[in-house]
Amino acid sequence: MADDQKWLTASYDETIAYILSRFHEHHRVQLQTLIPLAEKVEDVHGDREDCPVGLAAQLKHIYADLSQHMMKEEQILFPMIKAGQYAMARMPIQVMEHEHAEHNDSLDVLRALTNNMTPPADACNTWQTLYRGVQEFVDDLSLHVHTENNILFPRVLNEA
Repeated sequence: MADDQKWLTASYDETIAYILSRFHEHHRVQLQTLIPLAEKVEDVHGDREDCPVGLAAQLKHIYADLSQHMMKEEQILFPMIKAGQYAMARMPIQVMEHEHAEHNDSLDVLRALTNNMTPPADACNTWQTLYRGVQEFVDDLSLHVHTENNILFPRVLNEA
């Protein structure tokens, strides 16, 4: 990944600021946009066999879980890292990595519900927009997890 090299050497403050603006803030906006779109598609096309019934509920579940997860990072883990409390950060990092695995499982559910983000040939604009948005969210969350699990956390643990 192109930015990996930059974040391997950036300060923790810079890396955390990037994670907060690029991912945390963005995920909140994405999910607040996607949930109503999914509800609309399910309301209008729920009688179709290829309708992603349950997608809105899954997005709401992801939003709830991800909101709690990001709050723990913002209020507990990131302040520890910024304060140089690397050894104390070990356990919160383990918890975050476990939750990241759960997020990846949730993304698998999104893929299954949306036929891997492939709308039917006759899908309306809302349906197509929804699937493009879900794909962008999946890509962004995957990059978010990668940035923390493979760049930030190993650096912190190496200093512990």
